[in-house]
Amino acid sequence: MAKRLYVGNLSWSTTNDSLMAFFAQVGQVVSAEVVTNKFDGRSKGFGFVEMSSDEEAQKAIEELNRKELDGRMVFVNEARPPAPKGSYRNDNYRGGDRGDRRDNYRDDR
Repeated sequence: MAKRLYVGNLSWSTTNDSLMAFFAQVGQVVSAEVVTNKFDGRSKGFGFVEMSSDEEAQKAIEELNRKELDGRMVFVNEARPPAPKGSYRNDNYRGGDRGDRRDNYRDDR
C-alpha cells in the first residue's frame, strides 16, 4: 500500500520532476507534487510524495529528511490527513464567547 509523505522547505525552483527524481534515489515513487499558488503558479514551498510501500516511505524519511534539494534543506515527514472543511486548527474552537470582560478587572488596587 502506498504511503504519502509531506516535504517541507522546498525551494521555489523545485519542480514535480526534480522532487520525483530526489525521492527515486531511495525507492519507487508513485507520485510527486509541489503545491503551487492557484493564481500565479508559484510554489508554496511544500509538496507531497507518494511512495509505493510503507517500507520505502520509512526509508525515504530516514535517508532524505534534512538533506539538500535545490539548495534548501528539506524536511520529510509522514503526511497527516487533511482537516475537515470548515474546521479550525483546534477542534475545541467555538468562537464568539469571550466571557464577562469584568472577570479580568481587579477591584482591590
